[in-house]
Amino acid sequence: MSTDTTVQGRPNALKNVYHYLSRTSILGIIITLAAECLILSLLSPYFLTARNLLNVMRSISITGIVAAGMTMVLISGGLDLSVGSVIGLGGVVTAYSLSYLGMPLPAAIFLGIASGAVVGLCIGLLVTKLNINSFIVTLGFLSVCRGVIYIFSTGANIKVDRALIIWMGQSRIANVPVPAVIMIVVLIIASLFLKYTVTGRFIYAVGGNERSARLSGINVDRIRMFVFILTSALAAFSGIIMVGKLGTAEVIAGTGAEIDIIAAVIIGGTSLAGGRGTIIGSIIGAAIIGVLKNGFILLGLPIAAQTIGIGMVVILSVTIDSIRTKHAA
Repeated sequence: MSTDTTVQGRPNALKNVYHYLSRTSILGIIITLAAECLILSLLSPYFLTARNLLNVMRSISITGIVAAGMTMVLISGGLDLSVGSVIGLGGVVTAYSLSYLGMPLPAAIFLGIASGAVVGLCIGLLVTKLNINSFIVTLGFLSVCRGVIYIFSTGANIKVDRALIIWMGQSRIANVPVPAVIMIVVLIIASLFLKYTVTGRFIYAVGGNERSARLSGINVDRIRMFVFILTSALAAFSGIIMVGKLGTAEVIAGTGAEIDIIAAVIIGGTSLAGGRGTIIGSIIGAAIIGVLKNGFILLGLPIAAQTIGIGMVVILSVTIDSIRTKHAA
């Protein structure tokens, strides 16, 4: 009796998983990632090695961590183009606090993350109180933050050799890179937060229909402030991890990272129009971009081909999102 139940239960379980993936638009991107991996495994014997796959996990960690916040920003109907510069800002502020101010490590890390949170607060205030489009505001802060980085660093990289920061960027736990472990933890927490908390449901409501959200008593401004602050704080934290990976706070750290992050989130099924998206989809989107970049390197393609390839992925992802939005309407 129990055997029959088990046998019959497996197809039902698989069917439920299939229906869930289909509803959340994740099935298509899983197939895309699988096809990408299959093609690269045929083109390069080094792709499916454990060492290379772990390197891919390490390489997408920064994108994945910030994508958790960016997913919430896009679901709420906003956009944040400043995250690349905030990544650099968090790392430089932390390194400057350690090297030039002699601050204790916990205080320096806190100050680095806080610098990102302050940027998110400023963005949120301008978007909510002055009703300025988030695209314009964050585009401006992309340049502002990069300028602040040059002020702190005076144009020179700042070396960091503190054990904890180096551990965050270079060490492993059970042979898995620590940045990847941190990314997984952040993504699990963010996914549970979006799915099971009241604030998470409010984020979807604000992006789905702002007017209805206001009429139902949701504090729309507070929700938008929250997602911008969270995303900027995660970006600054990622900058600290990047310092650990490189052993130095680079002036150019995070430059262009916003492209990969936004593309990963859109590829993962989050709508630019707001109201739809998942954290799981975003990390699969990040994996698609990470595997693509890794494949370019393994195949020895020139940097020009890599840049064009990523640009085409961004255009394709926005096109797909536009088609999805039209069909949904």
